[in-house]
Amino acid sequence: MPAEATVTVTRQGADDVRQRQIYLSIDGRSVAELLYGDTFTGTVAAGPHRIRAHNTLVWKTLDFDAEPGEHIRFRVVNRPGIGTYAMLSLLGTGPIYLTFEREAD
Repeated sequence: MPAEATVTVTRQGADDVRQRQIYLSIDGRSVAELLYGDTFTGTVAAGPHRIRAHNTLVWKTLDFDAEPGEHIRFRVVNRPGIGTYAMLSLLGTGPIYLTFEREAD
């Protein structure tokens, strides 16, 4: 039986504003910088872990337990807030919020 689990994080949501990178770290170690459409897949040892995503404006942290041989999937989205598109068109920047969630098995 494998002593590792696989972790996949996708950034492919239709509701993503397709602006700003999303940075990922697992257990404090930087693992990926996702642009819209990107996917990260890596392995972790079985046991408890902490995964963190941020777009430099908003940070989200999730704790998870990895079982040997398990494939754990997360979805991350930079989503608009009120006035985001107006501010993006005028200023080139605006409020962008982060959704980060584990997908159902």
